[in-house]
Amino acid sequence: MNTLFNEGSNLAGAVDRAFIFIFTIAILFTVAITALMIYILIHFSRKRNKHPQQFSGNTKLEIIWTVIPLIIVLAMFYFGWVGFAPMRQVPADAMQVKVIGRMWRWEFDYGNGKISNELVVPYQRNVKLNLVSVDVNHSLFIPAFRVKEDVIPGYNNFLWFRPVMKGTFDIYCTEYCGLAHSGMLAKAIVLDSLDFKKWLADLKVTGNLPDHPGLAIIKANACLTCHSLDGSKIIGPSFKGLYGRKSTVVTDAGEKEIETTDDYIKRSITDPNAEIVKGFNKGLMQSYKDKISAEDLDKIVDYFKTAVEKK
Repeated sequence: MNTLFNEGSNLAGAVDRAFIFIFTIAILFTVAITALMIYILIHFSRKRNKHPQQFSGNTKLEIIWTVIPLIIVLAMFYFGWVGFAPMRQVPADAMQVKVIGRMWRWEFDYGNGKISNELVVPYQRNVKLNLVSVDVNHSLFIPAFRVKEDVIPGYNNFLWFRPVMKGTFDIYCTEYCGLAHSGMLAKAIVLDSLDFKKWLADLKVTGNLPDHPGLAIIKANACLTCHSLDGSKIIGPSFKGLYGRKSTVVTDAGEKEIETTDDYIKRSITDPNAEIVKGFNKGLMQSYKDKISAEDLDKIVDYFKTAVEKK
């Protein structure tokens, strides 16, 4: 831990100094104004001044309350600019990682099909994050590094930093992006250079591969907005281990236990509110009866049978 404020990157110190300066000014003004108010209430109370006087025109006072706030505001701007300017000046040797924001998770693409759910970076190495959203507005925030940037569809944004502490740090989304916004979390892990190289070499290639036809149909119809592939609970049941899974469903006639078969999957797509998995809400999913053909339904079923992780 570098300081009391846990400065995890080379940019953190300037951000902290700007914060401390502005916070100190705010505290001093709060105390001073409160003290002045108390003094005025006591000193100019009706008991002490039965005959109030009217004052007007004080050039010296007007100059003071104009010049001093101007100096303070300019000082705030200076500290803020000193902290901000380096954030947009990316070193030429920075390692580049593509960050993909989607509802509701972060993905970190290291190239050559290697994609991680965690941001792993080498210690004391300049890192540039290229920020991309595939759906709605997000915002990547790593508090320990003091970096935060919006991740906007159609807009190529970026941030960079050099980690100066080893360890594991939290990553948040700070732009409200839907129902599971609060669960859009990840970790930034800083490793020694050799450990990072080993981690990257061991990272499995999962990206840049053609999707299973069934998964392509699922993505095209935005099914992953409400159903996860990794077992996490969103709006609807997770697709992980879906085929052959036994679940309790709620129907108009009551509860019953079912096994996820070809027919059940197709029925859930064409008539989604007939059998609702217990613990989930009815009426949130529309029918895809007129949107997905019988042939495409078979492809989706095949995807769940053969390609989805079973556990």
